[in-house]
Amino acid sequence: MKTSYREAVREALREAMRADSRVFLMGEDVGRYGGSYAVSKGFLEEFGPDRVRDAPLSELGFVGAGIGAALGGMRPVVEIMTVNFSLLALDQIVNTAATLRHMSGGQFSVPIVIRMATGAGRQLAAQHSHSLEGWYAHIPGIRVLAPGTVADARAMLKPALDDPDPVVIFEHAQLYNIEEDLPEELDSQCDIDHAVVRRAGSSLTLVAWSGGLPKAMEAAAALAGEGIDAEVIDLRVLRPLDSDTIIASVRKTHRLLVVDEEWRSGSLSAEIVARVAEQAFYELDAPALRVCGAEVPIPYARQMEQAALPQVADIVAAARQLTGRQ
Repeated sequence: MKTSYREAVREALREAMRADSRVFLMGEDVGRYGGSYAVSKGFLEEFGPDRVRDAPLSELGFVGAGIGAALGGMRPVVEIMTVNFSLLALDQIVNTAATLRHMSGGQFSVPIVIRMATGAGRQLAAQHSHSLEGWYAHIPGIRVLAPGTVADARAMLKPALDDPDPVVIFEHAQLYNIEEDLPEELDSQCDIDHAVVRRAGSSLTLVAWSGGLPKAMEAAAALAGEGIDAEVIDLRVLRPLDSDTIIASVRKTHRLLVVDEEWRSGSLSAEIVARVAEQAFYELDAPALRVCGAEVPIPYARQMEQAALPQVADIVAAARQLTGRQ
């Protein structure tokens, strides 16, 4: 039976709240409205207002309240409507949640999970469409997850809640409606430390995550018809960054292509390329390439928005260039 990404996130939350009375959900419109992306629809009726808390329009305030609850022994899941709005809570996330274990000499931990929608493609313009995961992946003290499959959306929440330190989960808004078959026995101990190879190959290593993963898989299928055998790595854990899986693949394929919806300058893709250059430079048979978002605020107009984002055709063209097939 097919399950949507949205349903997978919903069931993961429901399971966690049923299993542990310390788990509660807080954020803007998570209660009566059922969540901006309908993830928490029906939760208010099932769990009540003490455990499904509609928060005021103050990310700084309600993320701070979630941090306080975590310090007090609760297991809050805080939903921020969109990654752009999370910038209003950066002080709480970066200067408080990420640093308290260090600043307390290990005496305090902050077991909070912060979920937020990310990414473009829905004509919501520049205030609701950017991909800022790389900013968070820069910060020591937090774990950053970016599930790009329905199975990971379903399975990553439990280990995230078990983590004694802050975990930030990015859910690409373009993925909520995708559907996949979930395994009958879903791995409840989902690996939130490592990347995973989604497609084995030998011609080049194609690294993607979140909303870029389906495009990378589609591009790999198209390239296979041209005799280019792409190995697709789903990064999925942005911090800690699993360099070993990427480098092991590069040692096999000798070419690297990274797909990143973020802006090119200072992006996570730049960090990936830098690490490969530092640790496996002589394994490369060609310069590493990146397919990134255009360095502009995301436009509203449909055709301009699509032009600003990495597309399957862009990935295919870059792979052809990398393998000398142009």
